[in-house]
Amino acid sequence: LGQSISVMASRVYAHYHHGDACSKARWNTRETFRFMYDRPWQHVLDFYSNAVARKLSVLNLFEPNKILAHDDGEREGMPLETELETCGRKDGRTGRWERVNFKILLSYNGASFDGWQKQPDLHTVQSVVEKSLGAFVDEKKAQLLKKKCKPLEGRVLVAGRTDKGVSALNQVCSFYTWRKDIEPIDIEDAINKDASGKLRVVSVSKVSREFHPNFSAKWRRYLYIFPLDHACGSGKDRENLIFDENHGKQRNGLLSEENTEGVGEEDDELETEEVDGAKPSDFSVSKVDQLLQQLQGKLLSYKMFARDLKAARNEGPPTECFMYHARAAEIRLPSPEYVEGRRVMCVELVANRFLRKMVRVLVATSIREAAAGAENDALLKLVEASCRRATAPPAPSEGLCLFDVGYVDFDPHSSLIS
Repeated sequence: LGQSISVMASRVYAHYHHGDACSKARWNTRETFRFMYDRPWQHVLDFYSNAVARKLSVLNLFEPNKILAHDDGEREGMPLETELETCGRKDGRTGRWERVNFKILLSYNGASFDGWQKQPDLHTVQSVVEKSLGAFVDEKKAQLLKKKCKPLEGRVLVAGRTDKGVSALNQVCSFYTWRKDIEPIDIEDAINKDASGKLRVVSVSKVSREFHPNFSAKWRRYLYIFPLDHACGSGKDRENLIFDENHGKQRNGLLSEENTEGVGEEDDELETEEVDGAKPSDFSVSKVDQLLQQLQGKLLSYKMFARDLKAARNEGPPTECFMYHARAAEIRLPSPEYVEGRRVMCVELVANRFLRKMVRVLVATSIREAAAGAENDALLKLVEASCRRATAPPAPSEGLCLFDVGYVDFDPHSSLIS
């Protein structure tokens, strides 16, 4: 045992330990987690819940009375939707080959679901939507499902699967059927009826058969809201928000084994770091903005910012993403406790695609680097790292929201943060 401890202490993690001038001021994994979770996240969750319920508009936080194309249900995908909804196959066959494809925009509060993807014994967005669409499948498919002893459910395709706790204001999915008696309002009413107020249909429209919510999309826009105030209370109250010595056991706060993935495996390494002087206790929003701006207009591999997928282990699909827009700004969330609103940082990221947990890792790493006073090209340097320990653990999922998905070229003038 003593020999193994000695080997661990002498092990050099060249790709984790940063060699720049601010390396002594940079938080380690444990400190980053504490800084991220010691926040009043419930206020962010309440904000997203009110946005889903249409009690407030996210756009008004940035520019009052601003209107984006999707606000009235008419989105950027219109060029794909000009064909008749009963467009037949290119070989000329009709009849059973003529199917109706519906484009569905959804808004949901991530705190109410176990993510998008359907999973056994979990309450997911996909399971709720597909159950609601069961009444609209054609007779042949209904008989096939009955023969296989499967529930009568529809099948939806989605623009991007969101993780547990992640909200969405304009998630895009599609559903097709060979029935010609179905109208968009029928689908909207069915889903809203089964949603129990936690999920709302923004709009439903008929589109061409060629429309695919994922493959047809040209960009996605995510927002991340990070509270700038620390959690109320001290001592045991604040300790509830911080993982304990077992690195994964939930106490009474937000942390759980799922939230603390990767912490335990890195803590042994981090304990060997030498600490020279006090580390920073806060960060500059403008500095985060400067760090993120360096990513704009570049096609980069974000495998160092990915988690829980083969791409993070240098295997599987390509990891390049083109970042159209990456900015951060301080805004105010409406709050009955504060006349001017609650101070938060909002990060806006628009890219052609995002890897698993990429946004959350980018946000956490940007905050860590800003607090340490790193150079503006710090994120670009981390892209070139060869070990994901060089980046920070994912920020809490409660702050993340899929804002919208675009189907024509991204217009910089549509950015929320300029």
